[in-house]
Amino acid sequence: MEEPKPRRLDANALWEYALKSLGARAQSIGELREKLRRRAERAGDIDGVLARLKEHQYLDDRRYAESFASARLANEKVGRTRVIRELRARRVAPAVAERTVEKVYQGVEETALIEEWIRRKYRMAPREGLFQDQKGLAAAYRRLARAGFRTGEILTVLKRFAKDPDLLDGFEPPEEAMEE
Repeated sequence: MEEPKPRRLDANALWEYALKSLGARAQSIGELREKLRRRAERAGDIDGVLARLKEHQYLDDRRYAESFASARLANEKVGRTRVIRELRARRVAPAVAERTVEKVYQGVEETALIEEWIRRKYRMAPREGLFQDQKGLAAAYRRLARAGFRTGEILTVLKRFAKDPDLLDGFEPPEEAMEE
């Protein structure tokens, strides 16, 4: 059975829909624009609604990105590149995402963040010689790369946790981790 098409909204109803949507969850301008595009009776109404929202300070990508990045750092402890990637997926302009993440992560020691991430994710494993072989190191590297950490810092920290740090001397990052 086919789902019914959402009702098309005029300018006033679009404004109400946007307020309700923002009340449920903070969103970037790009995300909200896409939602409004799917519901607008006339495409020309979208820019007017977005302008009003910005004017009333209900919509601000810089503030949204700062809040998002701060929450990801405080709660998930992920790396900068992951947060930038997630902000871009939420349709925040690349320059805004990068500037904001740089500001939020200013003074954050990435190697300490990686160590904390490893301790949290591998908390049930023995601390000494956590990564026993090349396969374990490669798996840890992939997980850390997906978490948004940079190669140099990942390798530095993995050397501290590896049973045999010399395994990392000739370590080639796995292909799929490098593609991200």
